[in-house]
Amino acid sequence: MNRRSAPATRLLTVLALLAALLASTAPWSAAADDPTVTLSKSQAGTGGSVTVKGAGWRPRTLLMMLICGRSSPARGVIGGTNSCANAGGRAVTTDARGTFEKKLPVVEPPAPCPCVVHVATVTGSAKAQKDAALKVAGHPVKALPAESGNGQLSMVTDTRLDGSSGLLTWFGAPPARTFTFTVGNVGPAPVRDPVFHLGTSHGVFAPAYEEQQWRGTIEPGRKARIELPVELGAGDHGSYLVSLKYGGKVLAEQPWGVGRPWGVTLFWILLCVIVPAAVFRIGMAVVDRLRPRDRYAQGRHRGAQRPSEPTERLPRARLPRRAPGAPGPVRPRSAPGQGPADPAESTTNTLPWFTPDTGPGGPTAGQLSAPSDNSQTTKGTT
Repeated sequence: MNRRSAPATRLLTVLALLAALLASTAPWSAAADDPTVTLSKSQAGTGGSVTVKGAGWRPRTLLMMLICGRSSPARGVIGGTNSCANAGGRAVTTDARGTFEKKLPVVEPPAPCPCVVHVATVTGSAKAQKDAALKVAGHPVKALPAESGNGQLSMVTDTRLDGSSGLLTWFGAPPARTFTFTVGNVGPAPVRDPVFHLGTSHGVFAPAYEEQQWRGTIEPGRKARIELPVELGAGDHGSYLVSLKYGGKVLAEQPWGVGRPWGVTLFWILLCVIVPAAVFRIGMAVVDRLRPRDRYAQGRHRGAQRPSEPTERLPRARLPRRAPGAPGPVRPRSAPGQGPADPAESTTNTLPWFTPDTGPGGPTAGQLSAPSDNSQTTKGTT
């Protein structure tokens, strides 16, 4: 009996665990579709704080809490995050049960009240948001704009971003597209000149909505093709998400990938290369213009050279004059095909340091002559 009942017992145990798991996750899944936000007090002054509590959110989800003006829980935040005090926002993460509790400092939003505490998801594919009314003491109050009609618009199909980036966008111009979508009026009354809220978000930031009014009338049961322009800031790039809201509800979202403006990067690279080169060339021209010039310099690029120093001149050798009719010196003849008999004969008779009167072979041989071998030499006493 024990062996036969063991498989049945195991099967019942597994079924009980599955039932418990489904029972524990079903309430949170159902509650995640309708999150709630409550405040510790409905009125607070600037500089104070209010405790925000939430339940029914997805577990382990990052949320952003903001105080927004020109808003109401029924119609949402009119104007998007441009109507919120973004600098005073706080982030909070839900626990495993999808609840949270955190203090939020009270600051004045840029738009007049009615004001709300706007809580929205930051991470996750499924977006969720909730508003709780808050009265900011001392902040101006202005009535909300009237709705366009009693009709109800719903998203149909064919949602896309039309357009492309041009050459100016590659150099940092603001990227622009046309958000095209089709809506249908499912209400009993016509919708005249509906006002949509179109916003873009980047990363973990909430969308910044802007009001755009479409001129026209959508009759009950009819459809209309609507085109709204959307534009980013100069130099923006990365992954963006374009969101469309009407009546406080998000009707459509469209991703938008914007390329990096590489033309700006190329411009700065060229600027960092060309400017130093130009400054260097200008500096070299100034130095070449201001440096002192030598009187013998003829220019670096003309190929001229500085003249050499004058050479020292030696006295010119003069030959002695010969009397008319006097025979010249007899020179021995050499054999044919041979050089001169005496190498000394090939040289000049008068050296440069002799004068014409004292040179050898002069016209008056008796004036200066070398002492003969027979002359008496005077010697000192030995």
